[in-house]
Amino acid sequence: MSLHTEEKANATALPTPAFPDYRVISLIVACAIFMEQMDATVLATALPTMARDFHVRAPAMSIAMTSYLLALAVLIPISGKVADRFGTKRVFSGSIIVFVLGSILCSLTHSLPLMVAARLLQGAGGAMMAPIGRLVLLSAVERKHFVSAMSWTLVPAFLGPLIGPPLGGFIVQYLDWRWIFYINVPIGMLGFWLVRRFIPYIPSAARPSRFDLGGFALCSVGLGCLLFGFEEVGQSANLPHALSLMTVGAAACMGYLWHARHRSDPLIDLSLLRIDSFRLSVISGALMRITQGAQPFLLPLMFQIGFGMSAVRSGQLILATSLGALLIRSATPALLKRTGFRRGMVINGVLSSMSYAVCAFFQPDWPFALMFVLLMVCGASMSFQFGAYNTVAYEAVPAERMSAANSFYTTLQQLMLSVGVCSGAMILKLSMATEHHSQLGQRDFAIAFLVVTLISLCATRWHLKFAHDAGSEMSGHRGRRTARGSA
Repeated sequence: MSLHTEEKANATALPTPAFPDYRVISLIVACAIFMEQMDATVLATALPTMARDFHVRAPAMSIAMTSYLLALAVLIPISGKVADRFGTKRVFSGSIIVFVLGSILCSLTHSLPLMVAARLLQGAGGAMMAPIGRLVLLSAVERKHFVSAMSWTLVPAFLGPLIGPPLGGFIVQYLDWRWIFYINVPIGMLGFWLVRRFIPYIPSAARPSRFDLGGFALCSVGLGCLLFGFEEVGQSANLPHALSLMTVGAAACMGYLWHARHRSDPLIDLSLLRIDSFRLSVISGALMRITQGAQPFLLPLMFQIGFGMSAVRSGQLILATSLGALLIRSATPALLKRTGFRRGMVINGVLSSMSYAVCAFFQPDWPFALMFVLLMVCGASMSFQFGAYNTVAYEAVPAERMSAANSFYTTLQQLMLSVGVCSGAMILKLSMATEHHSQLGQRDFAIAFLVVTLISLCATRWHLKFAHDAGSEMSGHRGRRTARGSA
């Protein structure tokens, strides 16, 4: 009997309620997200030290982050199909094992190319882990509990970024950066056991369909070439080669657009963009995530290279963004109930963008407490914004299309985080070239923060297009109502 068949048999033998306790399910899913988020924040703190060990300049280490995000962007589109074919529970637990194996390989590398390869493997596990975890929530939690379920999931998940920066600083300062990857081993084993023990069998709501191999090939080539080409532009490595990669990537993406229109079950279902709340969440969230993606890359470099701080001190400051995100999470459902999704995203979208602009004016002699509080505001405002996006996006998505919507949304989410890292690296390189100096300075970081802030401010246009009653069933907000598409 296969493992997938055994899951079905167990589900038949031991009936479970249609909707299990959402808090239990949420906390188990959060265990996997905790591991992934902590890994990212620990790595960001260690980038300057890793650059010295690999004998490369600090901006070049951005590829260690973008290679992981690239694997996510390429493989997340097939996560829904894989879950439908092999079983949500089975794929979720297997992805944790792959992530842990990739972490172990990262700790054994001695050069940047090998690190990139190991990070790609780690990303293959993360590509299934996060979206399938979200799919578990979407499938096993009633919609009236969904806002609370997301908060339960993201509170432990934000403990990862909370613990990561100071822990990473401590490891880099007093041990060896390789130990940061071994942290994932015990956490991953615990997560694997919890999934196998407590997550119920979840049947697929979608009808079986053939795998879109052509679409997968076009997406992989398109996203891979675009991101690596963008990365090379940022590093000023080989401009003709970078432009060639970006041209091939753009052609492959255009090819996929044609392919998707002529296939009934494409890998990424672009027809989902006809749903107003989903389309607006995708567009506005994409712009905001560019800023959010640049932040974990720029802050450690600015504090350690621009300000001359130690890794420990830098980690303590970066901790503030995660602490702010954690504190606001429990209040997010109540705030959304009071403001509604539209008004909340419009006001907070401007606030969160401007809070990152403040980082451009940080000075080495500013009081530590002042910078800590300002970064807490950054983390809190961005956390509220993404909590709203991640919830209202699925408001009008039918149950049978939830898997496709989850794959589409999560792919764009990771892709834009990659673009954020690449944008941060590219702005730093362009600023250095314009100023004619070979070492990063405080002015370079100020320019980078201001540019990414302008990008996220552009999202306000799409926030205003949400209906006034968007997501009212999820938030409980009973404010002004208009026709669904009139905003």
